[in-house]
Amino acid sequence: MLEDRTTASRTEGPATPTAAGTGTTDATPPGPAAPWPTAYPSGYAVVDVETTGLSRDDRIISAAVYRLDATGEVEDHWYTLVNPQRDPGPVWIHGLTSDKLADAPLFADIAEEFATRLADRVLVAHNAVFDWSMIAREYARAERTAPVRQRLCTIALSKELGLPLPNHKLESLAAHFGVVQRHAHHALDDARVLAEAFRPSLRAAAGGGVRLPLLECRPLTEWVDGGARIGRQSTGPGGGPGAGSWGGNSSYQQGNWRASRKRPACPFPNPGRWEDGKPLKQGMRVAFSGDTSVDRELLEDRAFEAGLHIATSVSRLTSLLVTNDPDSGTSKTTKARAFGTPVIDEAAFGQLLQDVAPADGAATGASGRSNTPGSSGTPGASSASDG
Repeated sequence: MLEDRTTASRTEGPATPTAAGTGTTDATPPGPAAPWPTAYPSGYAVVDVETTGLSRDDRIISAAVYRLDATGEVEDHWYTLVNPQRDPGPVWIHGLTSDKLADAPLFADIAEEFATRLADRVLVAHNAVFDWSMIAREYARAERTAPVRQRLCTIALSKELGLPLPNHKLESLAAHFGVVQRHAHHALDDARVLAEAFRPSLRAAAGGGVRLPLLECRPLTEWVDGGARIGRQSTGPGGGPGAGSWGGNSSYQQGNWRASRKRPACPFPNPGRWEDGKPLKQGMRVAFSGDTSVDRELLEDRAFEAGLHIATSVSRLTSLLVTNDPDSGTSKTTKARAFGTPVIDEAAFGQLLQDVAPADGAATGASGRSNTPGSSGTPGASSASDG
């Protein structure tokens, strides 16, 4: 049974479910017969955040954390609402209106408690790059650093395990393990569902000797003009004065998180199209279409640092199109189908970015990767998208 140990003062939503009907809490085997892998982490923080939207300027409006031990057993959990001091966004999805959030604490007020839930643990989330990006930006606004060093995406783990899922939605992962989802898009229930689905996934990985797809979490330290221009949002969604103000010392406006600049040309020749089952190779031309969970500019930066060419359009020379909505009918997806250009989603691209093959004849550093401009021989793409 998942005991209710919620410690935040503002808890709203479904009551903490018992094991009855979940199909996993009591039915999960005690663990694999094989010795537990010594290289596995000692603890996990299963996280879900609800937000005002998907862009880098959006805010967290609720957060939940289930802390798990090394084998996936629940230790406790925590949930809080967060006042974004702006429009709450798609209320029809998360159900959190401005009235419900009016008396909630600001993120800065819960940052320390949130940090204690994350400290010394691997952050686990479904499409973890999104949750991590939102958390990192909130801590940056609060002029703090989230105590997270690694993350694990359950989408990537399900791929490593070869789970026969029809798609990569949380509801599909939950159904596979018999977990009942009671309140979708509520941070507390989504975190519970993910914790219950992660436990058998973790044990299956341990029993099969599967390497966990852990990625580095890099704190957000890049500011406009080299300074933390964060503190007051001058206008809200309606553009009126003070509509989105949230106190502070300076100005934070849409689009100014990082200074825009032109990237140098990719120094490697185009080796052709990417082939399924093979790694990316430096010089490949990669185009992006539609929304991405991680900020597009940051994702493109990491692709460039890995030695890829960032294409602004799709042509017969394009090696790969990355999109989370291949059926969107955009000009890029339409051209990709016409040209036979391979199309993959952001999660798959993130996995490929972990090990980009060097260009033919390129010098490699100690890591085996080609040294690329601006990377100092370091695998700059190690913490790109993961699901």
